[in-house]
Amino acid sequence: MDTAEKATPPTIYYHAVKSFFRRKRNPDSHKGQNGTCLVIGGSEELAGAPAMAAMACLACLRTGIDLVHAAAPEKAGWAINALSPDLIVHKFRGKTLKKAHAKKALQLSEKCDACLIGPGMEKGKGQIAFAGAFLGKCKKPVVVDADAIAACVKITFNGPAIVTPHAKEFEALTGKKCGSSLAEKIKAAKSAAASKKCVVLLKGRIDVITDGKRTFLNRTGNAGMTVGGTGDVLAGLCTGFLCLGLKPLEAACAAAFVNGKIGDSLFRKMGYGFIASDFIAEIPKWTKKLAR
Repeated sequence: MDTAEKATPPTIYYHAVKSFFRRKRNPDSHKGQNGTCLVIGGSEELAGAPAMAAMACLACLRTGIDLVHAAAPEKAGWAINALSPDLIVHKFRGKTLKKAHAKKALQLSEKCDACLIGPGMEKGKGQIAFAGAFLGKCKKPVVVDADAIAACVKITFNGPAIVTPHAKEFEALTGKKCGSSLAEKIKAAKSAAASKKCVVLLKGRIDVITDGKRTFLNRTGNAGMTVGGTGDVLAGLCTGFLCLGLKPLEAACAAAFVNGKIGDSLFRKMGYGFIASDFIAEIPKWTKKLAR
């Protein structure tokens, strides 16, 4: 894999990503031993929020892990239940997530290998307070996406973390614009990752993935991936790969690569008519190929 200052040929990137999948499944293993994750998100106020949270959950599950726990406000939780029977849904009282829910969410995180927070959440004061309280004490590897990114401003991560902003969310994270040129984005992402001591996956036409020291580019994907929900799929992939034993920088690189490759495959079949839910069934094809 080349450094971010150089172009990354797709074939080199594929073989590098393939090398990340080192852990083989024990044929004598039982439920829960091959990855368990917690996805926190959803809102009653946003009609599509439960679907966004469910999309992230299913992307995570389709990486090949055993169990996905979803934590959401009560009505959003019932909607997630209706969308998929494969998820274990924990319903928190109220229309939105609140700081008072953080203790229960932290208890749920203790039995998981990695956590994702943000899909389908709102950016209200209560939700940001909840996200801050959770992230400030969570010791498990965590992926932070969407409106939960704003909570990262004032907290210090207790464990490995991946933050997945687009340009606007990056500004919420750092208080600064990431710039328009690739060189500016690389510099901004490296600075943010070093400052927050996390992996930053700055989404764009070319994704910039960095831990502040090592920086890589992902050139897969296409303009059709501006459709809503592909970021939730990406965050779910990051979390699933963490559960499978990949290191945070590896998980972020692999997720960006696979998400983009699926998007490119769908574009060849459908043009710009594909939607985020089309990605879910394609994920196992790529994880099977990479894990061989």
